[in-house]
Amino acid sequence: MSGFRHVAMFRWAEGTTIGQQEEVAARLRELTGVIPQIRGYSVGLDAGVDPGTYEFIVVADFAGKDDYLVYRDHPTHRAVVEEFVAPLVAERAAIQYET
Repeated sequence: MSGFRHVAMFRWAEGTTIGQQEEVAARLRELTGVIPQIRGYSVGLDAGVDPGTYEFIVVADFAGKDDYLVYRDHPTHRAVVEEFVAPLVAERAAIQYET
């Protein structure tokens, strides 16, 4: 595969419930029907196998950097981040790279 990948990992604020995490996952998954530049999209809650890991991940694939930028700045994506993700985040790490 040749393209561009975005990976974001989250640790949630204390008290964030599994239900809230699942709501975030559902809202993010809806973006694939709204932003045609998304080539592949995976979100998930940590399986709880190892201690000290991040609690949630987003892996998004695009044809190139420009398509990622469309996703990053898309108003629907920004709205999901602001309404459902940002209020719950304690820590975030992200990377983008060519595949």
